[in-house]
Amino acid sequence: MDRREALRSVAILLGTAISAGTTDILFSSYTIPESEKNAVTFTSEQLRALTEIADVIIPTTKSSGGAKAAGVGKFIPMMINDCYPAKQQQSFKKGLVEFEARAKKTYKKSFALIPLAERKKMLTTLRQETLDQKTNKLPEKVDIAYFFTVMRDLTSLGYFASEIGCTQAREYVLIPGSYDGAYPLKPGQKSWAT
Repeated sequence: MDRREALRSVAILLGTAISAGTTDILFSSYTIPESEKNAVTFTSEQLRALTEIADVIIPTTKSSGGAKAAGVGKFIPMMINDCYPAKQQQSFKKGLVEFEARAKKTYKKSFALIPLAERKKMLTTLRQETLDQKTNKLPEKVDIAYFFTVMRDLTSLGYFASEIGCTQAREYVLIPGSYDGAYPLKPGQKSWAT
């Protein structure tokens, strides 16, 4: 099984946790011409920001490492460059640039360098703007809303496709038995990865 096939399988398992747009990209990414790949590049500061955004979305807990520990910060730009058409790559990058500009305007430094409380506040605001954009459809908010949606989706996909996501964040049975879609979970038990 190649990498794309494995990611499609994880996307199916995550179900509605990933937007329809991201699911569509994953299922049709094999049709992207080579000339459209790597349409954007990311600076080291932007890569750090992506890593920190992902880690706010899925933080480290007592029982499992977060998105940063799972390497999601490297996964996201790889997926953007390899699987998304050039137009979507550019929209994602424009949204990231706008988000970083907000951090610098408000806190005078990159998102990756501001305290955790402010990171959470910025992402909570962005999440609400993205939800509002579904009804308001403001042209000036298209890129930043797209950025947040894809960022959230790829963080979930990358994390739950990683070793940490499969073995620490979820219950893992090396040799699973038969499938039982209605198997009862005990209170506080993790969902199954296998």
